[in-house]
Amino acid sequence: MLTLDALLSDESLRQQEFPVIKDSLFLAHAGVTILPRRVARTMQDYLEQCSLRMQEYPEAWRAVNETRVVAAELIGAKASEIALIGPTSVGLSLVANGLPWQVGDEVVSYLDDYPANVYPWSDLERHGVVLKRLQPASLGEITPELVEAALTPKTKLVALASCHFQSGYRIEIDRIGRMLRERGVLFCLDAIQTVGAFETRVDHVDFLSADSHKWMLGPMSAGIFYVREELQDMLRPSLLGSWNVRSPNFIAQEEIAFERGGRRYEPGALNISGILGMKAGIDLIQEIGLPAISAQLLKLKARLYTGLQPQGFTFLGPDPQSIHASAITTVQHATRSLEDISKHLTEQGITPSLRHNRADQPLLRFSPHFYNTEAEMDRVAKVISELA
Repeated sequence: MLTLDALLSDESLRQQEFPVIKDSLFLAHAGVTILPRRVARTMQDYLEQCSLRMQEYPEAWRAVNETRVVAAELIGAKASEIALIGPTSVGLSLVANGLPWQVGDEVVSYLDDYPANVYPWSDLERHGVVLKRLQPASLGEITPELVEAALTPKTKLVALASCHFQSGYRIEIDRIGRMLRERGVLFCLDAIQTVGAFETRVDHVDFLSADSHKWMLGPMSAGIFYVREELQDMLRPSLLGSWNVRSPNFIAQEEIAFERGGRRYEPGALNISGILGMKAGIDLIQEIGLPAISAQLLKLKARLYTGLQPQGFTFLGPDPQSIHASAITTVQHATRSLEDISKHLTEQGITPSLRHNRADQPLLRFSPHFYNTEAEMDRVAKVISELA
């Protein structure tokens, strides 16, 4: 069994699991992750088998069903509550398009979330749904008190991100979820920036969507969509096909009757290659252990603070000691060009993410994962200092 200590203390093992570190330093997992070797090989093995026999061969189907189980374990759900679809926007759109809305119903959301968690709710206005936009004190700082103040008797759903994609602010999922459950308000979570990095449980969440291509270390367009069992009859599937509507012997029926469980939201052929890759990534996360991963990510964040603060960088979001801290560290600088710094880092084999805020001000975002080291964070600071 692979442990974090064993991985970080053995450079050959680290390179074996994450070959990217041989030639570069990848710090953009909050964007699109690189794939661990075991994930890539799992997908390659599947594709090789598909050149020899049908793509839906029995072992592959067993692995698909196992993926529902490991994905459910990762977020504290039941396997029957998991649909294997991606990207994140698909799951969020299924919630927006599948609930029985009435004119005047209210949705609480946040305009400065990632667009995938904005547009599905904005689109509801054409059906007479009223949007209430949260206005936090700082970017992404969505507190339980802020959410509670936005609620009215007409609030039907609150749609939030588990972690802001720029500031790295992690919300208190359970506190907010408990408060909403007590008031009979539905809670939908865009969890792509925390699943695989920090505990993201659905004990008091009604809907959750997360693609695997960030912290789960999986491929793009393979994800998990969670719908609380008690709400599956309420959330009508808005994508219909032969897989989620009962069609014995692939014969269409006069009446539409949905399959039970997560399958009811999977309309057609599954992305089996991606799903198996996602499972390999989740298996690796479970093997290392989420508590160890979270602790390492906060260590790396603290090291970035140590190296960049003396150089005059300012930081968005919470500091490493905060309960709201995440693996995302985003910086600004009053006098230096972040575009030039990003270009210089890239030339030195270091991959950050260059982003912009609503005012079109540049932001430099670092998002290492658990296999990265504190020495690598020191290298980032050193390379930046050399450009000054």
